[in-house]
Amino acid sequence: MTELVHLEVADQVATITLDSERNRNALSKQLVSELAAHLATADADPQAKAILIRSAGTVFCSGADMTEAVAGGMAEGAKAIVTLQRQIATAAKPVVVELGGPVRAGGLGIVGAADIVIAAESVSFQLTEVRLGLAAAIISLSLIPRFSDRAAGDLFLTARTFDAAEAAQVGLITRAVPDNELEAEIARVLADLCKAYPQGLRESKRILNRDLVARIDERGDEVAALSAELFASDEAREAMSAFLERRKK
Repeated sequence: MTELVHLEVADQVATITLDSERNRNALSKQLVSELAAHLATADADPQAKAILIRSAGTVFCSGADMTEAVAGGMAEGAKAIVTLQRQIATAAKPVVVELGGPVRAGGLGIVGAADIVIAAESVSFQLTEVRLGLAAAIISLSLIPRFSDRAAGDLFLTARTFDAAEAAQVGLITRAVPDNELEAEIARVLADLCKAYPQGLRESKRILNRDLVARIDERGDEVAALSAELFASDEAREAMSAFLERRKK
């Protein structure tokens, strides 16, 4: 089986790369499982002070794997994505996300749970769930604390596409930079993180993410159950099937 997520540790940084180009880094069972495993390995590695999540190809993440969702539902998948968000938020090391390509739906859960997110100005975002008979249930755990109420209502309900500048304005990402400066900005952020002592990073992150982790622990089971129920509904299955048919054409 071809590996969909890669891990490399160098210069005190553990770099995790999503590499499932065939489905635009959709959150398949395999990709989520491998991402979680590499996160655990990176967090335990004494040679790494920071963790970087990035993507190969042109898309960071296209959201849920629709093919898997239509075929087998999302009961286990929803729980796994809740767990993944908690894993990112509770990692002892800061998790930085580099966005060089678009992010859709469930992929925003990785963005919301991360500590620092730098995006190229050309990157676009979209919470597509309502257009598929779904709701952004599991990723609401990490997204709602980032947004103002008005921004969340707008972006969750309209499912409109928004750009990196707006994502920074509403608090989803840390900042947007010109596309040709993304690599240099990521290097600068990581260099700053690597100047810190591990204890300082760990305890600062624990303070910063206390409320987020409490929210995940309090509501994780509830929203995972809701997500699974919505994915299994006739309305959503019809919408997802139609989406997959359009993609084939």
